[in-house]
Amino acid sequence: MGKKDGGDCDHGALVTMMTMIVMLLIMAMVVSFASSASAAAASSQLRRNLLANGLGLTPPMGWNSWNHFNCKIDEKIIKATADALVSTGLSKLGYTYVNIDDCWAEIARDHKRNLVPKKSTFPSGIKALADYVHSKGLKLGIYSDAGYFTCSKTMPGSLGHEEQDAKTFAAWGIDYLKYDNCNNDDSKPTVRYPVMTRALMKAGRPIFFSLCECMISRADMNEVYAEFARPGGWNDPDMLEVGNGGMTKDEYVVHFSIWAISKAPLLLGCDVRNITKENMEIIANKEVISVNQDPLGVQAKKVRSEGDLEIWAGPLSGYRVALLLVNRGPWRTAVTAHWDDIEIPTNSVVEARDLWEHKTLKARFVGNLTATVDSHACKMYVLKPVS
Repeated sequence: MGKKDGGDCDHGALVTMMTMIVMLLIMAMVVSFASSASAAAASSQLRRNLLANGLGLTPPMGWNSWNHFNCKIDEKIIKATADALVSTGLSKLGYTYVNIDDCWAEIARDHKRNLVPKKSTFPSGIKALADYVHSKGLKLGIYSDAGYFTCSKTMPGSLGHEEQDAKTFAAWGIDYLKYDNCNNDDSKPTVRYPVMTRALMKAGRPIFFSLCECMISRADMNEVYAEFARPGGWNDPDMLEVGNGGMTKDEYVVHFSIWAISKAPLLLGCDVRNITKENMEIIANKEVISVNQDPLGVQAKKVRSEGDLEIWAGPLSGYRVALLLVNRGPWRTAVTAHWDDIEIPTNSVVEARDLWEHKTLKARFVGNLTATVDSHACKMYVLKPVS
């Protein structure tokens, strides 16, 4: 998907974007940035306060409208998607956010300078839509921008209206704000984003804050920022493309596996109202989801890369290790993960659970694990030392 005119940040899955997700506790507090030391202390205290709020302890899961619908959204689609998340059982697996992306508002604010839902597509208003989504046991997300207009240029951004818009979102019952970086005044995002942060803190409602800024060109380099991921903040290579076409089943499995082991938010980007059984089996894999939602909250890294072969690994709770073997090449190939690469003691005897085959392998492994991986496919395991 191409970049929208005037935008720093694209919405597609293969875009030049990384999002640092920050969960906000909405409370009155003053943070001093008088010095680097006080800023660091304030940041540490803020994270502790945010964790106490109970939001963002694990990567958020849900759905976002952009990848499939782009600007062609309306309240009927949002309601039907909420219904589908419940009827398919996806909400019980953790997919609870229903996020409206760009193009939901009128091009002009009202006479009081408030954002106005588009009458032709959201005639009932956002508050009524939030009430409907909440009645399903789900949460509603919305989109804005730290610029004068959003990336689509079809609606106003929040630059200069941060406090007013934050109060509006809170009054509507919004649970999640995706905040983009298009059509701005050329000041740094690090200057503009905190303004909305502080506005949300004073708005009177817990809102999960998703910040968008261009950083890298490939989602698989997400691990470069792995040290920043932890409960309260997650790196996000963008929404999932499973179900949108353009990939084989095996490629969808690789895509979903990398997102899961990287502790990326699992935000579906397809039309969940009409998802196929095959794609449902991918996004509803409880064992892979459990890796993503593991309470230890440590993002996996690409620990070895040799040509088209990659080994990803990261620690899980209970002294376990998540392991992903990826073959990007054109041929079926054996891939070996060595214990010293994935921080398992060399002489450990390890039990391996295959998360896509849903079976524990009969063999025990010492020193390494080798698996034959098909072209453009992967193998994903949870490894547990047994002696």
